[in-house]
Order: sequence, then structure tokens, then C-alpha cells
Amino acid sequence: MKLSCLISLAYAVCGVRAHYELADGFVVNSTNQSSLLDEIWGEAWPFQGINTFAHLPHEVCLTNRDLDYDIALIGVPFDTATSYRSGARFGPRAIRAASQRQTSLRGYNPRANFNPFTSWAKIIDCGDIPVTPMDNNLAFKQMTMAFEELLLEHNSTQSQKSPRYIALGGDHSVILPHLRALHKVYGPINVIHFDAHLDTWKPDKYPSFWQTPQSQVNHGSMLWKAFEEGLISTKNLHAGIRTKLSGPGDLDDDDEQHWTRISADEIWIEGVHSVIRKILDRIPENSPTYISVDIDVLDPGFGSGTGTQEPGGWLPRELIYVLRGIELLSLVGADIVEVNPDFDHAEITSTNGAQVAHELLTSMVKKGPLYFVEKEILDETEVISLHEYSEMSPEHKMSTELRLKTENMQQKLKEVDLLRAELENEIAQVKQLRMMIQ
Repeated sequence: MKLSCLISLAYAVCGVRAHYELADGFVVNSTNQSSLLDEIWGEAWPFQGINTFAHLPHEVCLTNRDLDYDIALIGVPFDTATSYRSGARFGPRAIRAASQRQTSLRGYNPRANFNPFTSWAKIIDCGDIPVTPMDNNLAFKQMTMAFEELLLEHNSTQSQKSPRYIALGGDHSVILPHLRALHKVYGPINVIHFDAHLDTWKPDKYPSFWQTPQSQVNHGSMLWKAFEEGLISTKNLHAGIRTKLSGPGDLDDDDEQHWTRISADEIWIEGVHSVIRKILDRIPENSPTYISVDIDVLDPGFGSGTGTQEPGGWLPRELIYVLRGIELLSLVGADIVEVNPDFDHAEITSTNGAQVAHELLTSMVKKGPLYFVEKEILDETEVISLHEYSEMSPEHKMSTELRLKTENMQQKLKEVDLLRAELENEIAQVKQLRMMIQ
């Protein structure tokens, strides 16, 4: 008995001693050991720790369907569809490394007056999609399946709706698998495309005697393919365009695919506010929208680390200002692509890429949870507009969606009854004809 008391006393003395040694020079407010350890060791400087985007928690989302979250960063390390300088497969890693000075403690965006990390949304880093570098067609199957898994098998914490993703590329071809998956959730989507190049070229615009199914997969034809597959709406817009063309026919093809163009020069000729106004005039505020940022939209002085740089591009400040000006659009997905650290200088390109990701994340969270009428209901009824729907409270939206589904089902039952009546009438006519023949 005396021995056990002595042991207990010794533990207590050691515990108190450890507490006072740890607390020497500062005050520890918690007596809970777990909280105390977290308070002492739970913070890291920007240059410490394992790199995730902005020090966000890392989850392997593709292997855990029970995981609910609202917005996630997902890396797509693929670059074998590039037509010039390869190396963008290392872009996700570079963007994450450049994002290390972004944390919840230093995540307040002064241009938006908002901190996306401390608001309603659960934000995580889903790691990378495993993509083969050996076979482009197989890689596209992998990416498409992965985005479908991420969008269709996970829920937002706010509702039974799909979470949203910001993809870190990778060359620009990674937009196609993302759009394919998004189409299954939202139907045709508006696309805002920040780029030096059109990326609406047909594959045969890359002339060669050697043509195979593999050669159809390239980073300059993905938006053409998205149009051919019906993935995008008729309200799409390029911004920052300044590439050389094969001829006026390139612009004609672009027009046929329902794209509006804002050249790189317009931002200094007409001003940044004019660019913002043109985007908002083109893209409906409450319609599912995707933003794709090819880092070569920036001038090579601010984005040398990319595969196909073009002189005369935008300043990072101009791109950021435009993104802030369109922050109320309903973003269902986004990407930052073509960051190539092999050609970067002093991490300037990857740092700009990380800042763009922060701006897109800010817009998604600041807009709030998105509630859209399911595309099947919207296509088959004209009971409510997306704008009217977006103005409702969450409770009203849920009841409205249930009502629309009920009305839609009732309408289908009426159609079935009509078909049954027509079929019964035809059967009766056949019987009557048979009797007349006999």
C-alpha cells in the first residue's frame, strides 16, 4: 500500500515538474494532455511539414467513399499530351510547395475581404490521381473514372450534393475528364478559359502522316472534343488569347463551337473592368460554370515555367483582379494547368499558380453552397428558373426540389397511362381486323 502511494506521488511530482518546465516563460491554459501537446507542437512554420496545398489535411479520397467534404484540391500529374515542352506532370507538386505560406492563420484574402479556410466549407487535399505515363488512352480512362468517383461517390457536408474540386495539372488535356464527370452531375457547363491559346483545334490541325488514336489526344484539342461530346454549353469564353494561328479558319472553328474571345491586348486597351463586364455579360451568374486557368495566360516574365509560353501576356495582378471581379459566378469546378517547374525561375510560376488556386478557392467558399435543380428535372419542366432557385433558403430549395421530382414523376405516369391507352386501342383494332379476316 505504501509502495503504491509512493509510486503515485512520484508520477504526480514528475507530471507537475514536466508541466512547469514546459510552461516556463509562457502560460499553458489547458490541463488536458492531448490539448497541451497540440498547443505545443501543433503549429508549423511555412517551410515545415509534408507538402499539401496550404497545409490542408490530406485524405486519399479515391479509396474512402465514407469521406464527406465540400471542396478539395486534387492533383493530376499528367503531361504526355503536350505538344512542346513536357514536365507539367510535376506541376501539382510545385504548386503545393509554393502554397506553403497559405494557412488558415494567414488565409485572409484582402481583395475579397474573406478567409476561405475559416468559413463554412470543409476543405481538404485529396492527393493525386494515379495516372500512367505510358498510354494516353488508358490515362484518360483513369482520369475520367477518378473524377466520376470523386464527384458521384462523395457528398458535400452541406447536403447530398457532389463536392467541388480544383484540379492541379498537369497539361491542359486534364480538363476533358473533369468536364466529362461534371456533365453527369450538372449537364452542359459554361466554361471560362484563361489561356494564351484557343485549345479548340481539331486534332487534324496538327498535320502528320503518322496518325493513330493516340495522336488524337493532345492538349490543344480538348475543348473541341468537349464540344463534340456535348459537355459544354453555348455560353463559353476565352480570355487572354494571343497565340499565332494557322489562319482565319481557326477563329471560324472557334465561333462554331460557341466561344467568345477576349484577347490579351484588350485588358490594357479597354481596361480590366471592361474584361470583367464582358465575362459577366456572357456567363449567367446562377448557372454551373467551370474556370480553367492555363498559367501561360500570364506573360512569360511572370510564368516562364510552362510548356508553350507566348509573349505579351497578362500580369498576375490583372488575372487576380479579374477573378475577384467574377467571384459571384457559380463555380462547380476549376483547374490550374501547364505549370512546368523544370522551366520555372525562383518558383515565380508555381507561386502564381498557387495564388490563382487560392483565388478560386476563395470564390467557391464565398459564394456559399450551391443548389441546382437536377438537370433531368430542369430539362423536362419549366416550373422554376435557376435564378429563382438560387434565391431560396436551403429548406425551401429542398422542398421545391422534392415537389419538382414528384411533379416530374406524375407527368411520367400520365405519359405511361396515355401510352397504355394507345396500346390497348391498337390491340383492339388488331383483334377486330383478325375477326373480319376470319
